Amino acid sequence: MTWTMSEQITISAVEGNAQKLDGGAMFGNAPRALWERWASPDEQGRIPLACRSALIEVGKTKILLETGIGAFFAPKLAERFGVQQSDRHLLRENLAQLGVTPDAIDYVVLSHLHFDHAGGLLPPFAEIEKGNQGLLFPNATFIVGREAMERAETPHLRDRASFIGNLPAKLKATGKVVLVDSDKAPGVLEDRLSFRQSHGHTPGQMHTVFKGNQDTVFFAGDLIPGRNWVHLPITMGYDRYPEKVIDEKAELYKVAVPERWWMFYTHDPEVKMSRVSKNEGGKFEPVELQKSVERVPF
Repeated sequence: MTWTMSEQITISAVEGNAQKLDGGAMFGNAPRALWERWASPDEQGRIPLACRSALIEVGKTKILLETGIGAFFAPKLAERFGVQQSDRHLLRENLAQLGVTPDAIDYVVLSHLHFDHAGGLLPPFAEIEKGNQGLLFPNATFIVGREAMERAETPHLRDRASFIGNLPAKLKATGKVVLVDSDKAPGVLEDRLSFRQSHGHTPGQMHTVFKGNQDTVFFAGDLIPGRNWVHLPITMGYDRYPEKVIDEKAELYKVAVPERWWMFYTHDPEVKMSRVSKNEGGKFEPVELQKSVERVPF
C-alpha cells in the first residue's frame, strides 16, 4: 500500500481525561507572579491541563498520536495526580463521537511512555479490577522510540513515578511494537511521517512530523506542552535538562517557523494547535491559535 498526495487527509484533536498539576512544577523557574497571568491555580496551586491526542486519517488508515492519561489509576492515585472524571475513559468516548472505535485504530505513535501520554492505552480502573488486563487498541501497531522504551523499562529514580511499571511488557507482549531509532517512520508511514527526537524532557522523546497535502504538523509532546511554553526560556520542573529543552526548541524553530509548521499541543487546556512566529523583539510566540480541530483537511 502506498499513499498518494491526492488522498484525503484530516486531523482531529481528541480530548482525553484532563488533569491538574502544580503550576510551579509546570512552569519551572518562572515566578508565580508571571505564570499566574497564563493559568489560574486552584486552592492547591494546581493548574488545569489537557491530555490530548491527535487522530490523523489518511483515506481509511487511522493513526493515533498518543493516548493521554486515561483512567487506569486507582482512585487515590487519580486524586493525587489530579485526573479529572477518573471513572470514565474520555479518549475512548471522544473517539466514539467521531465514529472511531478502538479496534479501528491502525497505528498508535507514542512520543514517550510517561503515564499522562500513554496511560490511555489501558482500560479504566473499574474494568482492570474486573480482570481486563489488555490494551485498548487490539488491532494497532505501536510505534515507540527505542530509547524511550528503554527509559520506561529502566527509569531513573528521579522519574520512576512517571512511568507505568508493567506497560512496556504489555506492549511487547502484543508482538506489534515497532521500536524506532532514526527519523524514518516504518513501512507505508514513511510516505507521510518522519520523526524528530528530543532529550531535554526525557531521553528519546519522539516527535511526529506529519506532512499533509497543504501543511505540516509537529506533535510537540512535552517539548512544548502548550502555547505558554513556546517562549524559549519557559520550561518545566519535570524536564530532565531544562537548558537542553531551550536549545531543542530553538533548533526546531529554525525549520518550523519559516516553513509555517503547525504545533500540536497535548497539554494546553484551550488551544489545540498554533503556528509559531518571531516578533520584532526577537521573541517566539504562538500565532493563528486553533481552539477547534475536528477532521480539518491538511
